[in-house]
Amino acid sequence: MSVLEGVHEDHGATFVEFNGRRVVEHYGRPERAHHAVRNGVGVIEAAYGIVSIEGDDRVGFVDNVVSNAVPREDGQGTYALLLDPQGRIETELYVYNAGSRLLLFTPPGEAASLVDDWSGKIFIEDVELSIVTDEFAVFGVHGPAATEKLASVLPRDEPPAEPLTFDRVALADAGVTLVRTDAPTGEKGYEVVCTAADAAEVFDTLLTRGSNAAPFGHRTWGTLTLEAGTPLFASELDGRIPNAAGIRNALDFEKGCYVGQEVVSRIENLGRPPERLVGLLPERVPDPGAAVFDGERALGEVTRAAESPTRDEPIALAALDEEVGELTVRVDGEEVAATIEELPFVEGSERSARLPDYR
Repeated sequence: MSVLEGVHEDHGATFVEFNGRRVVEHYGRPERAHHAVRNGVGVIEAAYGIVSIEGDDRVGFVDNVVSNAVPREDGQGTYALLLDPQGRIETELYVYNAGSRLLLFTPPGEAASLVDDWSGKIFIEDVELSIVTDEFAVFGVHGPAATEKLASVLPRDEPPAEPLTFDRVALADAGVTLVRTDAPTGEKGYEVVCTAADAAEVFDTLLTRGSNAAPFGHRTWGTLTLEAGTPLFASELDGRIPNAAGIRNALDFEKGCYVGQEVVSRIENLGRPPERLVGLLPERVPDPGAAVFDGERALGEVTRAAESPTRDEPIALAALDEEVGELTVRVDGEEVAATIEELPFVEGSERSARLPDYR
């Protein structure tokens, strides 16, 4: 559940189950919150499962199983994937080197299965795994004014400038870790990580002190990331080969072997994955899984769609095995016209590092 459910209720929150965790869906006006983030700055309680890995062999152990190189230095992070032997994505994770331990941020329902799986693979390595989700709260600060917002409440230099790097700073009376994100909303972004005990004070500081910030929930998170062209784990990544999702920032083709690497490298050498994620402009909003056609020929399906608050029209991501200009999408049993649109749908203050890339 949310670390601050009572506090969110005081702000008028409605809740929803998300990947095994109860999170804020919205605070009553999700489109207004969307515009607040696009034009200024907003704050969301992020939903993660968090795994701590300690021991002298922690870096090498994790590096052997994930798709990207694990950072060796304190203050550095990376985005990576766990793949099955067929090269399909089992989970995504952010790996942060926190000095004496690694902290892994996973989708909220994935931490327990990851620890169970990895615990059975420890033999002589000095590695200790534990789930620490309930010890922390994580707040995302996103929008073109995110840097200015944090500068207004931090008694020190500017926040970290490089994506997935972090500093330890003081926020009000709490010690927090401040992470520069990889811009999943298509805007400047940071994550503020604090202890659960300090969560209420940190959330209040981010919302009410210094320059203004609007609270927003996961419905707005969905429309922001869709406009940014960011593939999400639950809708675009789970079970898909990473080449098909185009998330090259999660893949290191130079590092040693990991599960699924052979498949990923073979597809990379072919030059074209079996399908691609593309942007669509349909005449009406389709459901996830809606079939996409070229005439009578099915090309794939919609992964996610919504009415774009910024563009004021339907937008969608779709996984297609071919790209043609004029398509149709099945909506409520009818075929409606759709066209391919270059991603991102909306240009913000930064481009998402997960924007599909098919070099």
